[in-house]
Amino acid sequence: MRMGWHDLLFAHWPVDAQSLRAIIPEPLELDLYDGQAWIGVVPFRMSDVAPRCIPALPGISAFPELNVRTYVTYDGKPGVWFFSLDAANRLAVRAARLAFALPYMDAEMSLRIDNGTYQYSSHRTHRGEPPARFIASYQPQGPVWHAQPATLEHWLTARYCLYSSRWRKQGDAASPIYRGEIDHDPWPLQNATCRISENTLCDPIGLPLPGDPHLLFVKDIHVHAWWIHKI
Repeated sequence: MRMGWHDLLFAHWPVDAQSLRAIIPEPLELDLYDGQAWIGVVPFRMSDVAPRCIPALPGISAFPELNVRTYVTYDGKPGVWFFSLDAANRLAVRAARLAFALPYMDAEMSLRIDNGTYQYSSHRTHRGEPPARFIASYQPQGPVWHAQPATLEHWLTARYCLYSSRWRKQGDAASPIYRGEIDHDPWPLQNATCRISENTLCDPIGLPLPGDPHLLFVKDIHVHAWWIHKI
């Protein structure tokens, strides 16, 4: 698959590792930075989403997305574990659930730019899934830079695979875990400011996100993704 990610905000909060570990399935290990666990909320928009050698389709290949994530490892390979991925495209939601075993959910979403400030709104509407809302405005600050290895910013963003499971809700320890590889250039990061008016995305997993988040912004990046395989 190929896709473009645009107008992306990384908002990260430190959370209690023991509480987070309890909702990560075996055999994945919770990944920590200097002993600290983190949860990320990442709003952005996607474009040119399509399999290789197939043209993008109007009305299907571009839409806003919003994910809630943490960081895990398996067999020494660090990656991302998603608690939810809201998207404003019903077809994409169902295709991603089937093809990538990811918890994509329908949502009513909007992203607009007002004098250089990004206004983002998401209201989950997926039948049978817990409600969640996110309303925020954010703005990049300063020049583009690249995170250096061993820094927190590199640890939070330089993740080149995802892990997923089709049967996470049943809590079955024997449920298969899948890995999907991704590839892109180093993140062209900027510092950012953000004002969050509403955020209930982590209510369904029982982890509040108090205080101010660690913030980063990315204007554009192009991504390749491969089909998942069972580990």
